[in-house]
Amino acid sequence: MSDDTTHFGFQKVSRADKADRVRGVFDSVASRYDLMNDLMSAGMHRLWKRYTIEQAAVRRGQCVLDLAGGTGDLSLAFARQVGAAGRVVLADINASMLREGRRRLVDAGIAGNLSIAQVDAEQLPFAAASFDCVTIAFGLRNVTDKDRALQSILRVLKPGGKLLILEFSKPAEALQGAYDAYSFRVLPVLGKLVAKDDASYQYLAESIRMHPDQEALLEMMQAAGFENCRYRNLAGGIVALHSGFRI
Repeated sequence: MSDDTTHFGFQKVSRADKADRVRGVFDSVASRYDLMNDLMSAGMHRLWKRYTIEQAAVRRGQCVLDLAGGTGDLSLAFARQVGAAGRVVLADINASMLREGRRRLVDAGIAGNLSIAQVDAEQLPFAAASFDCVTIAFGLRNVTDKDRALQSILRVLKPGGKLLILEFSKPAEALQGAYDAYSFRVLPVLGKLVAKDDASYQYLAESIRMHPDQEALLEMMQAAGFENCRYRNLAGGIVALHSGFRI
């Protein structure tokens, strides 16, 4: 693949075009995003996110960046944990997702210690060493230049700060056949019935297959400069939680 092309699912597209295509996907599904997540994962995504929040172990007064935070599941928990002296930034490249997130957080009574920012993960607009923790849940696979995004995240982390990446990954061999059948036969049908958009969920299945597997992502984090990198498989490797530190 040439330097000016990348993957959009199984398609090869120009790098300049991918961000607009991804934006179109999430503009289409934003209003049904949480419902679809519940249906697609039988509610398991909530457990995976809860585990990520536990592993983040943020404390009162800390600063957290919830990158590709979408509708704000993690931000809501972090805002309660860091308290009035702390700060949480819910950040996403997609305005439609951020509007849904803002609505949910306002309904939950979260305001004073949380801000919302529309940002590109590849060039974060925050000062160096701004955050104690950065999380990105089910968002990295949609980023065009993942290496650049990892370097940008490293820059905004404080020394000792932690990155957590929750993302679909490569399941155990015994699960692969059933997982493929579900991904390519069931997901698009659910998308058509519930979100009125089968194409976006076809992209979802394809984007997961094109995302680096557990070991490849671990190596990318190490190459970007993160230390003490590791991962834990969840649901037989269907999802993995990677972590690394800025030393």
